[in-house]
Amino acid sequence: MLVEFRFQNFLSFKEPQSFTMVKSKSGERPVNAFSIMPKKEFSLLKSAAVYGPNSCGKSNFLKALAAMKGIVTNPLQHGMKLPLVPFRLNPETVTQPSEFEVSFIVKDVKYQYGFSASAERIYDEWFFAFPAGRPQKWFARAWDAGSGKHLWKFSQFLQGPKKLWLQSTRENALFLSTAVQFNSEQLTPVFEWFSNTLRFVGAEGLSSDATARFCMGDGKKSVLLFLKAADFNIEDIRIEENNRHAEPTYEIHTVHTDSSGQPVLFNFRNESSGTQKFFSFAEPILNILSNGSVLCIDELNVNFHPKLVQFLVELFHDPKTNPQNAQLIFTTHDTTILTQKIFRRDQVWFCDKNREQASVLYPLSDFSPKKGKENLEQGYLSGRYGALPLVSSFYEVL
Repeated sequence: MLVEFRFQNFLSFKEPQSFTMVKSKSGERPVNAFSIMPKKEFSLLKSAAVYGPNSCGKSNFLKALAAMKGIVTNPLQHGMKLPLVPFRLNPETVTQPSEFEVSFIVKDVKYQYGFSASAERIYDEWFFAFPAGRPQKWFARAWDAGSGKHLWKFSQFLQGPKKLWLQSTRENALFLSTAVQFNSEQLTPVFEWFSNTLRFVGAEGLSSDATARFCMGDGKKSVLLFLKAADFNIEDIRIEENNRHAEPTYEIHTVHTDSSGQPVLFNFRNESSGTQKFFSFAEPILNILSNGSVLCIDELNVNFHPKLVQFLVELFHDPKTNPQNAQLIFTTHDTTILTQKIFRRDQVWFCDKNREQASVLYPLSDFSPKKGKENLEQGYLSGRYGALPLVSSFYEVL
């Protein structure tokens, strides 16, 4: 479960940004949140939507979280560069490291982990655990520019051959990842949160292969129910696996019913782009709902009718379809779902650019609510919350 994500100096973001899934004290739509930890100290949100104009940094926000995951889960060989690009429209930030920190929960224990890095090296790295709500600093790594070396601190809470792990940690690698490679049992669940629990879908969508494999196992019935619930008139799915190449490929056919009640076979490539995209979403969404994972989707509205977007969001809000409290974080331009019938105010975020052309991320809850029911869509489109494109007449820019 994701609690909070903080980052700075990455792509279009210059200043420190803080994104939280912690529920505010507002009593609106309680079904959209869930209590966590044994003593239920606080509650988390089941979804969050990020709005903003094109080229404002919405995708870069998700790329920041994805970059953090990638650096944790895909250690590089010596000399290889990390996939990090700092904010380039300021001469100072170009030479400074990017920074990432995330708070999350695994088996009722909260963890806080972060690091700063450039493309060439890791600078700082830190890790806290909060068993029973009490903070424990397990390790810290700080770059000393004067000596050109790292200063390390370890506590008794972290067990294992720490000296070996330290000596094995390359300048472009994280201590966390290195320790897990050398079988740290304590840090493995943390690593697995990044590798297994945190999942991403880009604006281009997904390959249909994962859902095809899912259907060839025991997931076909669930996929058909998923498609029918969204009003796709697909009666059956037939899949053939081709193993002639290194990676198997899948030939997918959908079965529809004609006016006389007879089955008609369609090649999957002849289905609409929206149908193909929705089918590709079936496996990750059904999997994430059953496992209580975190799904991040860029531009959820692309190729989808607004009612389909609402359908997907409400799968996460409904306790019946989301018994494990999975979380959905997505960017979108679809304002038809921007309503208090679907979202709490603290679930809505905006991304915009300031005078330095740097992206900034802020929640709707920063704005005082109007009395009575507020028309969020109208308020956003009228410019009350910012994060709108400043469109000029074509002739004004000539």
